Amino acid sequence: MERLTKICLTLVLSCVVVLAGTLWVNGQENEDGEENLAGLYAKAAVLADGETGRILWGKNEDEPMAMASTTKIMTCLIALENGNLSDAVEISDYAASMPDVQLDAVAGDHFRLEDLLYALMLESDNDVAVAIAEHVGGSVEGFAEMMNTRAEGLGCSHTCFVTPNGLDAEGHCTTASELAKIASEAIKNETFVKIINTASHSFSNLKGNRQYQVNNKDSFLQLMDGAFGIKTGFTSDAGYCFVGALNRDGRIYISVVLGSGWPPNKSYKWKDTVNLMNYGIDNFEKQMIGSEGLDAGTLSISGGCREQVSLRAECHEMEMLMGTEEKGEVCVVKDLSGKAPLAAGTQVGWVYYKVNGEIVESFPICTAENVDKKNYGFCLEEMFRRWLTF
Repeated sequence: MERLTKICLTLVLSCVVVLAGTLWVNGQENEDGEENLAGLYAKAAVLADGETGRILWGKNEDEPMAMASTTKIMTCLIALENGNLSDAVEISDYAASMPDVQLDAVAGDHFRLEDLLYALMLESDNDVAVAIAEHVGGSVEGFAEMMNTRAEGLGCSHTCFVTPNGLDAEGHCTTASELAKIASEAIKNETFVKIINTASHSFSNLKGNRQYQVNNKDSFLQLMDGAFGIKTGFTSDAGYCFVGALNRDGRIYISVVLGSGWPPNKSYKWKDTVNLMNYGIDNFEKQMIGSEGLDAGTLSISGGCREQVSLRAECHEMEMLMGTEEKGEVCVVKDLSGKAPLAAGTQVGWVYYKVNGEIVESFPICTAENVDKKNYGFCLEEMFRRWLTF
């Protein structure tokens, strides 16, 4: 009996050792993998391809949340697209009344729009955001409408901008995935990227009697090679937020963390961002999908001077970030038949580029030539031609 007990104990211990070893090995193998992201502090997070906007990894990525001053990414983009950098912007009484963070600009003063954009993105000044909104949009409400229209154009259906500075307001929200889309669009603007990568900027009001200096608060720029932005944020509702951008060997990543801790845990957003970026670097490489000059075939035509019309697919080869287990595919979807008359350039289908079955890009398929409707002259000519070949 005693010997049997010892054997059983030995077997149990052996199983424990083997199990522990297996767990340790798996832990080592996943050290740089998705297991590392399980401990993110953020309530919502995303890693995206900075060139295509495709979501590579997400946590509660479609949950609407407050986003604090990461709002100013869209504020800056709208100002760059609709204003002139040399514009003179007046500080209104309302703008000057905004709470910290502030430039402490004096109501009635005027500044160059370009200088205020540096204050907006480097120091995150709330008074500046309102002044820019009033100048570009005519009012805060008008500017918010411009922001929302731009977001809708990017496919953001759960984003609503109420303020240009991101201060807590009812209904002001976005999702981690949609904020990544907005950021991916913003970094296509060279002036935007120049601003967010500036360490400090000095300027004065247009009268020249007041001097200002703004300094970049984005610590991520010093944390990883290739980091180039983008924007921090904090409010009591949103917690600490950050949108990051990184270019590593031509691979561009966008990260978003929302609700990444509350005071005093100001550093959580940096830890989350580094973990997300390292996961992207370790697990995604650029791969090609699609081709230039794809053969889209033909389309059968009824009631026309010809039975078929040639098609052209206006697509091109694309390079995008994909994981080692991910596969790209090209799907051609077109009408089975058409009815004359049909003009050249009429869209009759789509070419879809897919990764893991999800559409990442689409291109139209169009007719390459005109197809006229059958008429008396055509029918007579066709009868004569057939008679000659009989």
